[in-house]
Amino acid sequence: MKVKLTTSQGPLVIELDQAKAPISSENFLKYVDAGHYDGTIFHRVIDGFMIQGGGFDKDFHQKKTRAPIPNEAQSGVKAGLQNDVGTVAMARTADPNSATAQFFINVNDNGFLNWGNPRSDGNGYAVFAKVLSGLDVVNKIAKLPTGAGGPMPRDVPKQPVIIESMTVVGTK
Repeated sequence: MKVKLTTSQGPLVIELDQAKAPISSENFLKYVDAGHYDGTIFHRVIDGFMIQGGGFDKDFHQKKTRAPIPNEAQSGVKAGLQNDVGTVAMARTADPNSATAQFFINVNDNGFLNWGNPRSDGNGYAVFAKVLSGLDVVNKIAKLPTGAGGPMPRDVPKQPVIIESMTVVGTK
């Protein structure tokens, strides 16, 4: 399944890996179908690391989410899904089973985010998709100037990056 993200910085298309990450893929699609992501921002942008979005509107109001999903990073890594450049993963808190709507796109090979890696908590961050087109847009977003914004002390783009819409554009 492919999903087009129309952002204020340009379009990108991601492809979900429903076979290797069924829980995260289904969760993400439910939010896409509900229009949850329309009007949200990339609120955390760190060049050389990742861009994160899907949780806040442009006024930094956190959007209501459904219940968290189980972390499937372990089965994902065993199936070959790694936090490499251009992959999309579920964001979460310190609780490994806390992912809801927020996601991030890796702009570097971030192996320390994979399940089993001792450099982080070892639980990993579940990869569920990859960027098919628009990696240039992702990299442009990653290089934007950042600072404090809303309730966040740093890493917020000074010029808001809005996800105008997300739509399913086709199947694999």
